[in-house]
Amino acid sequence: MPPPPVEPGADALQVALASIAQAIASSLELQEVWGRVLEACRTVVPLDGMGMSRIDGKRIRVHAAAGDPTANELMELEFERSDISPGLTPEGLGRVLVLEDAPKVLDPAFKLDRRLLEQGYRSILRLPLWRGEELTGAMVLVSFEPGRFNTEHARKLALVAELVSLALAHEKLASRWRERRQRRDALEKLVPALTDTLDVRSAFEQIARIAEAIVPNDFLGLALLTEDRTAERVHAKHRLEGDVQRLPDFPIPPELRHTIDWDYVLAHEISLLGGNRIRMRLVNRAPLPAQELDLQLDDFWIRVYSERGVRSLLRANVRRNGVAIGGLIFLSKHPAGFDDEDAEFAMRVAEHVALALTHQDLAEESRRAQTAKQRAERLEERVHALAQELETLSPHRALGRSRQWRDVLAHATKVAPTDTTVLMTGESGTGKEVVARFIHRASSRKDGAFVALNCAALPEQLLESELFGHEKGAFTGALAARPGRIEQAAGGVLFLDEVGEMSLSVQAKFLRVLQEREYQRLGGTRTLKADMRVLAATNRNLKAAIAHGTFREDLYYRLAVFDIALPPLRDRPEDVLLLVDAFLEEIGRSVGRPAAGVSEEVRAKLVAYPWPGNVRELRNAVERAVILCEGGLITSEHLPVGIASPARPGGDTPPAAASGGGPPTLDAAEREMILQALTRSGNNKSKAARLLGLTRAQLRSRIEKHGIADQG
Repeated sequence: MPPPPVEPGADALQVALASIAQAIASSLELQEVWGRVLEACRTVVPLDGMGMSRIDGKRIRVHAAAGDPTANELMELEFERSDISPGLTPEGLGRVLVLEDAPKVLDPAFKLDRRLLEQGYRSILRLPLWRGEELTGAMVLVSFEPGRFNTEHARKLALVAELVSLALAHEKLASRWRERRQRRDALEKLVPALTDTLDVRSAFEQIARIAEAIVPNDFLGLALLTEDRTAERVHAKHRLEGDVQRLPDFPIPPELRHTIDWDYVLAHEISLLGGNRIRMRLVNRAPLPAQELDLQLDDFWIRVYSERGVRSLLRANVRRNGVAIGGLIFLSKHPAGFDDEDAEFAMRVAEHVALALTHQDLAEESRRAQTAKQRAERLEERVHALAQELETLSPHRALGRSRQWRDVLAHATKVAPTDTTVLMTGESGTGKEVVARFIHRASSRKDGAFVALNCAALPEQLLESELFGHEKGAFTGALAARPGRIEQAAGGVLFLDEVGEMSLSVQAKFLRVLQEREYQRLGGTRTLKADMRVLAATNRNLKAAIAHGTFREDLYYRLAVFDIALPPLRDRPEDVLLLVDAFLEEIGRSVGRPAAGVSEEVRAKLVAYPWPGNVRELRNAVERAVILCEGGLITSEHLPVGIASPARPGGDTPPAAASGGGPPTLDAAEREMILQALTRSGNNKSKAARLLGLTRAQLRSRIEKHGIADQG
């Protein structure tokens, strides 16, 4: 490939660097890059030769070339670290080295030094090659003239060294690929009988025919050990009747269990004694002596030996990772049908079979892994597509990169295509409605309405009317008939937020809707069909509510057919800054004065803060900061006090405040405000929450935090 054209104003080194980069991009072979590296170095300093060393453990391989840039021959030499004198490594191999007169420094007692001196080199410049923090080798320039190189040359050639490091990395990848390919080719040649199949049973007839030419036999079987290694299971067989799938496991006689780890077992003479007893003379590799054994055998093996006239046996061990997993069993009708030479060949066949079994297991595992991977990839693609789709539905974006949040979206994606009822649990502000909308967009009902109802925002009668609708005159003020949320959600999704706040009477009526899929409006007599999918959310512990009698157990199990627990924001801190950036962009558009950015101090505080109000509290804090900063940089002064100056650990109240001797703390002030709001509202928590600008759930959380007893 020709070098790139020279840009106007570019110097020769820049052009040479571009040429090297182009060569690296177009080839994985170091040979293709070498000439251009030499040209680049010559634009900086005249030289008579160049080499490159690569470090491989204690060995150093050196590629050397003459100064001719058209030379394609690279001479490869190999040295140990001990072959290099201290003169070549005064500060180690990882530092730039400039030798102005090599004979004054080099020591011919060392192999590499001697080689350089024999070549007549006087000046040497060595530039280390790094890959990250790993020293991979060095680029070496040499000259017959003394004083040819200096540190300025080293500085100018630093970029060349970086590109050579990249070329080395590319060449190493290519080398690894070639090695793997060679191993695969060798493996195919090693087991030609198994190249067309990964099922040993289906290929066993072919294996047996090849094995018969290597080790003559009358019958052949493959038996694998059971997990407890006290019995064998026939896996495949040749010239032996019976379906291997129906054969039982055959116990190994105790006298033979020690032989399952031998390389092979030879039974020169098999004699039937009657009563299922058999005599074998076993021979194994020296120095183990031959053994005479009388064995009690299973009926199957007695039939094999007696009906077929088997007189000798050779069993070659089949191993996986060095551990015996079974044996390849050769049977002969002749006494002494096998010898030690046959055993050597039999072990090679057994090695082939072991390799085939490994491939079979790996192939099956690979198929399972590939299926799981494809399923995971499809799920991940679906999650990503839905998350991007929800980007357009601000403020209901499914933002988050943490593993916990991705797991939530993965569960949501899996359940979305069904019509299953889903219960989302988690603290207030964790994004339960976001997940509900995510499920809606991924479901077959995505073209239908998404109807949300906050069960905590309405008193019992109004909640019932909102949910079921009412007829004209059903109650005072019902001047016209009005459809309820169930009716509005027909063909779509009904999202019940804070479902734990639903009164018991409304729970009973809604349970019937879930069971019978029908209902009536308040004051009506006509039965209506409920064609909607129900998604529910709560920040309460519904099982505790069931125990206290405030929530129906049967309704709980109707709602929690598929439950998704949403993690609090404090458990996924890696999502905080992602959410902050998204809120900055969104709020900046809405207020017309986008912030210039967020200071590093503020970013650190936002990540460290525990966020009891979760994502909702984070968004409120960002919105407040955007308004206060008036288009400038958001700093700590723009954050709410509790975030800018978090409470001291170890207690809510400092000692001075606790004793009345210091100023009140933020927590103490918050507690007092909650008590005042409860007093003013007559302990009506919904009213108290509105007075404080909080949701009922947020108020409940703070009441629990401060240990405020129920005032009612």
